Amino acid sequence: MTEFYKDIPKIKYEGPKSKNPMAFKFYNPDEKVGGKTMREHLKFTASYWHTFASDMKDMFGEGSIDRSYGESDAMASAKAKAKATFEFLDKIGIDYYCFHDRDVAPEGATLAESNDNLDEIVALLKDLQKQYGKKLLWGTANLFGNKRYMHGAATSCNADVFAYAAAQAKKAIECTMELNGAGYTFWGGREGYETLLNTNMGLELDNMARFLRMQIENARKNGFTGNFYIEPKPKEPTKHQYDFDAATCIMFLQKYGLKDEMKLNLEANHATLAMHTFQHEIRVARENGVFGSIDANMGDMLLGWDTDQFPTNVYDTTLAMYEIIKAGGFVKGGFNFDAKVRRGSYTKEDTFYSYIAGMDTIALGFKMASRMIEDGRIDGFVEQRYASYKSGIGADIVSGKATLADLEKYALALGEVKNESGRQEYLEGVLNEIMFG
Repeated sequence: MTEFYKDIPKIKYEGPKSKNPMAFKFYNPDEKVGGKTMREHLKFTASYWHTFASDMKDMFGEGSIDRSYGESDAMASAKAKAKATFEFLDKIGIDYYCFHDRDVAPEGATLAESNDNLDEIVALLKDLQKQYGKKLLWGTANLFGNKRYMHGAATSCNADVFAYAAAQAKKAIECTMELNGAGYTFWGGREGYETLLNTNMGLELDNMARFLRMQIENARKNGFTGNFYIEPKPKEPTKHQYDFDAATCIMFLQKYGLKDEMKLNLEANHATLAMHTFQHEIRVARENGVFGSIDANMGDMLLGWDTDQFPTNVYDTTLAMYEIIKAGGFVKGGFNFDAKVRRGSYTKEDTFYSYIAGMDTIALGFKMASRMIEDGRIDGFVEQRYASYKSGIGADIVSGKATLADLEKYALALGEVKNESGRQEYLEGVLNEIMFG
């Protein structure tokens, strides 16, 4: 059997003093935290599209990585790519992968031909999953790449496109079920608009809800028990996308009665494009009971687009992990590295270096967030800051006992109102102390 990464060993944990670039310094998959191993807590996942399919072309230049896997025929290349994927998963020690339908199998001249290609590769993926002991975290359909989706898919102005997209997504869900996937993600890459001058927003949103509902109902009827996710992103490639951020998605799901059926798959770089922190987006999701899964990456704050870099900022991963722990951790979701090497990092070794850096950074964040919670000072400060709602008029407000007349009477008798300091700088110092003390 062809070995695609023959010069690269299986990646092991060697600890923070190791200088071996092909070793984990902070991610110890067997280390137990709170009764579970880090491997179980973090559920690292490789993205098929960035890691194994993208040749790293951009709007200004050709690709810098050969993703043909030594084959000239499209289907032969797809089969070789699948085998290379599982070899990589085995060597990096990752248990899960995610894919778009068009990542794993080439699109044919017709939908029927595309489906046949997909069936052939899915059969191979099923065999490889069994051989290597790997799992599918979630699948999805690429409803944005082909030019038919120039005006959107579920939100297209063309009913023929809506029908085609519905059939393509139905097939992708069936493939996800065949591979025993733990979830399915809807990402509306072009579900938005460039200008309102030519857009019927109400109809497009109604159609998007119709699309989601029919897919969910059909999958549930056929026995799918995994999570359905919607993934927020504010822009790019469209100017405005309907799944702008966590709050917008939650509003949409509530309006159309889909909140009980769907959770959010949140991406760090999408959060910053929406002018939020990643911590904010996870907090919004967990406070509304829709936290589901994570696309792990980061953006370049000096650039205004989705750069999808591997996460290496320990502050960001610490604060994200703090929210994830508070949410109860992952149930069916995980950390999918929706991240790609830089265009100039084109060797096979660079892909391993990138995953090692990302996995170590998230593991560090997990350890730091666990320390934050164990230390208790930050949680205790927040608890004390809102202590006025535990008794007296505050307790009456929270319980609903206080009427507007009661509040007016109370306020008239108050005199000068005094506040306590929010002590932001103190808390930021506490965080540094916890992380580096």
